[in-house]
Amino acid sequence: MTLEWFNVGVVAGTHGIRGELKIVSRTGFPAERFAEGSELTLVSPDGGQTVPVRVASARPHKNVYLVKFAGFDSINDVEKFRGWMVKIRRDQLMETGENEFYFHEIIGCAVETEDGETIGTVTDILQPGANDVWVVERKGKPPVYLPYIEDVVIRVEPERRRIVIRLMEGLID
Repeated sequence: MTLEWFNVGVVAGTHGIRGELKIVSRTGFPAERFAEGSELTLVSPDGGQTVPVRVASARPHKNVYLVKFAGFDSINDVEKFRGWMVKIRRDQLMETGENEFYFHEIIGCAVETEDGETIGTVTDILQPGANDVWVVERKGKPPVYLPYIEDVVIRVEPERRRIVIRLMEGLID
């Protein structure tokens, strides 16, 4: 049986000389994922190497998390991890609340209007501030940036890989 992995971040670089890494979060639960004691796995870009790690400390800094892993105490210990993915196993997924979803449940879903018109497919999730923004790619047209708010997103059906939206004026060109 193969192990199923889920991305929670990507190592963007190092910070300082004491082994801290800059990690761009790819999870809706960064405070929990990067909490002291959390167990994560670093995976090389080609997927050929994995390194299990435990968070010694972490803090938000601008648009990244500065994370130090136990046993990695200098820049020389962590430089090699630049560009590596930070992942968790399926059994490490937390329960989500009502109207909360993991990125992997949303990315790849078809988006259609409440009238049944197909808009496109969610390819990315941005987290600029107050609410998430879902990037919807369309064939031959510019992407649509959907704010994840009640007025726009009517229904999310991850089991059917489908999202139903209400088109607000100006949302799509």
